[in-house]
Amino acid sequence: MSSEHPRIQHVSIPRPPGSGATARAFYGDFLGLEELPVPESIRHRDLIWFRIGQPPHNLELHLFAEEPLEDRSIRHFCLEVEDQARMRERLEQAGYEPWDVEPIPGRPRFFCRDPFGNIIEFTTIVGNYQEAEQ
Repeated sequence: MSSEHPRIQHVSIPRPPGSGATARAFYGDFLGLEELPVPESIRHRDLIWFRIGQPPHNLELHLFAEEPLEDRSIRHFCLEVEDQARMRERLEQAGYEPWDVEPIPGRPRFFCRDPFGNIIEFTTIVGNYQEAEQ
Protein backbone atom coordinates (compact mmCIF):
# COMPACT_ATOMS: atom_id res chain seq x y z
CA MET A 1 0.00 0.00 0.00
CA SER A 2 1.24 3.48 -0.83
CA SER A 3 2.40 5.71 2.00
CA GLU A 4 0.41 8.54 0.46
CA HIS A 5 -3.21 8.52 1.61
CA PRO A 6 -6.00 10.78 0.39
CA ARG A 7 -6.86 13.66 2.67
CA ILE A 8 -9.51 16.33 2.62
CA GLN A 9 -8.41 19.51 0.88
CA HIS A 10 -11.73 21.38 1.03
CA VAL A 11 -15.40 21.10 1.86
CA SER A 12 -18.04 22.91 -0.23
CA ILE A 13 -21.36 24.04 1.19
CA PRO A 14 -24.22 26.07 -0.27
CA ARG A 15 -25.37 29.57 0.55
CA PRO A 16 -28.19 31.56 -1.08
CA PRO A 17 -27.26 33.88 -3.96
CA GLY A 18 -26.55 37.39 -2.72
CA SER A 19 -25.57 36.23 0.78
CA GLY A 20 -21.86 37.03 0.58
CA ALA A 21 -21.95 39.61 3.38
CA THR A 22 -23.71 37.17 5.72
CA ALA A 23 -21.23 34.39 4.86
CA ARG A 24 -18.29 36.68 5.54
CA ALA A 25 -19.82 37.91 8.79
CA PHE A 26 -20.38 34.37 10.12
CA TYR A 27 -17.38 32.43 8.82
CA GLY A 28 -14.89 35.31 8.69
CA ASP A 29 -15.80 37.73 11.47
CA PHE A 30 -17.59 35.42 13.92
CA LEU A 31 -15.64 32.16 13.52
CA GLY A 32 -12.40 33.91 12.60
CA LEU A 33 -11.62 31.98 9.41
CA GLU A 34 -9.26 33.67 6.98
CA GLU A 35 -10.85 34.47 3.61
CA LEU A 36 -8.85 33.32 0.62
CA PRO A 37 -8.93 34.76 -2.88
CA VAL A 38 -10.92 32.70 -5.36
CA PRO A 39 -8.97 31.80 -8.51
CA GLU A 40 -9.70 34.20 -11.36
CA SER A 41 -10.73 31.32 -13.64
CA ILE A 42 -13.79 30.51 -11.48
CA ARG A 43 -14.49 33.87 -9.82
CA HIS A 44 -17.63 34.27 -11.98
CA ARG A 45 -19.24 31.40 -10.03
CA ASP A 46 -19.96 33.59 -6.96
CA LEU A 47 -17.72 31.61 -4.59
CA ILE A 48 -16.28 32.52 -1.20
CA TRP A 49 -13.33 30.56 0.15
CA PHE A 50 -11.93 30.37 3.69
CA ARG A 51 -8.88 28.69 5.22
CA ILE A 52 -9.62 26.21 8.02
CA GLY A 53 -6.78 25.78 10.48
CA GLN A 54 -3.21 26.82 9.92
CA PRO A 55 -0.61 25.97 7.31
CA PRO A 56 0.86 23.57 6.34
CA HIS A 57 -2.51 21.80 6.23
CA ASN A 58 -4.20 24.30 3.92
CA LEU A 59 -7.69 22.95 4.46
CA GLU A 60 -10.41 25.10 2.90
CA LEU A 61 -14.11 25.77 3.18
CA HIS A 62 -15.80 26.82 -0.07
CA LEU A 63 -19.24 28.45 -0.09
CA PHE A 64 -21.06 28.41 -3.41
CA ALA A 65 -24.23 30.27 -4.39
CA GLU A 66 -27.27 28.05 -4.85
CA GLU A 67 -30.99 28.53 -4.41
CA PRO A 68 -31.98 26.92 -1.09
CA LEU A 69 -33.34 23.38 -1.29
CA GLU A 70 -35.78 21.67 1.05
CA ASP A 71 -33.36 19.30 2.72
CA ARG A 72 -33.65 17.31 5.95
CA SER A 73 -30.25 15.63 5.72
CA ILE A 74 -27.96 15.53 8.76
CA ARG A 75 -24.83 15.79 6.61
CA HIS A 76 -22.38 18.16 8.18
CA PHE A 77 -18.76 19.05 8.64
CA CYS A 78 -16.94 19.32 11.94
CA LEU A 79 -14.73 22.08 13.27
CA GLU A 80 -12.34 21.29 16.09
CA VAL A 81 -12.16 24.24 18.48
CA GLU A 82 -9.92 24.92 21.50
CA ASP A 83 -12.83 25.51 23.87
CA GLN A 84 -16.01 23.80 22.74
CA ALA A 85 -18.05 25.14 25.68
CA ARG A 86 -16.98 28.74 24.96
CA MET A 87 -17.87 28.35 21.28
CA ARG A 88 -21.33 27.12 22.23
CA GLU A 89 -21.79 30.10 24.54
CA ARG A 90 -20.73 32.54 21.82
CA LEU A 91 -23.15 30.98 19.32
CA GLU A 92 -26.01 31.18 21.81
CA GLN A 93 -25.22 34.81 22.63
CA ALA A 94 -25.27 35.59 18.90
CA GLY A 95 -28.77 34.09 18.57
CA TYR A 96 -27.87 30.68 17.15
CA GLU A 97 -29.44 27.52 18.58
CA PRO A 98 -26.86 24.80 19.24
CA TRP A 99 -28.16 21.34 20.12
CA ASP A 100 -26.72 18.26 21.75
CA VAL A 101 -26.16 14.97 19.98
CA GLU A 102 -25.08 11.52 21.11
CA PRO A 103 -21.83 11.83 23.03
CA ILE A 104 -18.54 10.42 21.78
CA PRO A 105 -16.04 9.58 24.56
CA GLY A 106 -13.16 12.04 24.53
CA ARG A 107 -14.92 14.37 22.09
CA PRO A 108 -17.43 16.72 23.69
CA ARG A 109 -19.52 18.07 20.85
CA PHE A 110 -22.67 19.80 19.70
CA PHE A 111 -24.28 20.76 16.41
CA CYS A 112 -25.44 24.17 15.18
CA ARG A 113 -26.78 25.53 11.89
CA ASP A 114 -25.03 28.35 10.08
CA PRO A 115 -27.11 31.30 8.80
CA PHE A 116 -27.99 29.26 5.69
CA GLY A 117 -29.14 26.05 7.41
CA ASN A 118 -25.92 24.06 6.95
CA ILE A 119 -25.07 21.90 9.96
CA ILE A 120 -21.71 22.34 11.67
CA GLU A 121 -20.44 20.06 14.40
CA PHE A 122 -18.15 21.70 16.96
CA THR A 123 -15.87 19.50 19.03
CA THR A 124 -12.79 19.50 21.21
CA ILE A 125 -10.59 16.40 21.17
CA VAL A 126 -9.75 15.62 24.79
CA GLY A 127 -9.06 11.90 24.54
CA ASN A 128 -9.02 8.79 22.38
CA TYR A 129 -12.56 7.47 21.97
CA GLN A 130 -11.22 4.01 21.08
CA GLU A 131 -9.40 3.70 24.41
CA ALA A 132 -12.45 4.92 26.30
CA GLU A 133 -14.67 2.25 24.69
CA GLN A 134 -12.45 -0.68 25.76
